[in-house]
Amino acid sequence: MMAAVSLPLQITTQRLLLRRWTTADREPFAALNADPRVMEYLFDPLPRAESDAAADRIERHFAERGFGFWAVEIPGVVAFAGMVGLAVPRFEAHFTPCVEIGWRLAAEYWGRGYATEAASAALQSGFDHLALREIVAFTVPANTRSRAVMERLGMSRDAADDFDHPFIAAGHPLRRHVLYRKRNEA
Repeated sequence: MMAAVSLPLQITTQRLLLRRWTTADREPFAALNADPRVMEYLFDPLPRAESDAAADRIERHFAERGFGFWAVEIPGVVAFAGMVGLAVPRFEAHFTPCVEIGWRLAAEYWGRGYATEAASAALQSGFDHLALREIVAFTVPANTRSRAVMERLGMSRDAADDFDHPFIAAGHPLRRHVLYRKRNEA
């Protein structure tokens, strides 16, 4: 699926710095994960201990696989605006094994193109450095903001790929997910 190489420790875009996490990122990450606006289409807002556990998983993923979710810094504005990057999903579905791209930004940084800018750099890095043939993204159908980012990234959806997320209970309104794919055209 991918070469035995890792992603750069950091990536600089026109306005952003995607970098490895620091201890100082945990407090704003916890605030982001506790915000009901940010978590509306994910899971329930996370208490601090669960947020820290998620940060630990991100660091382990980097250590074990050589890639993961970077902290998103907006130089001159904020040291931690959220996260974006690549990960191997922790569940099995008809499209796994795979690598997914994902993002989560603090609500005050929505609507400025940061998610698209950061995700575009992460996507390209996955294709260039990891030699991935395909990267996927998924969310609930109602998450129009994330779906718009996926479409701006050139990802496409086939309704036949939509799935029920195995970590979400049957009957829960967030169980159904749409799947987007982007193939490496190089």
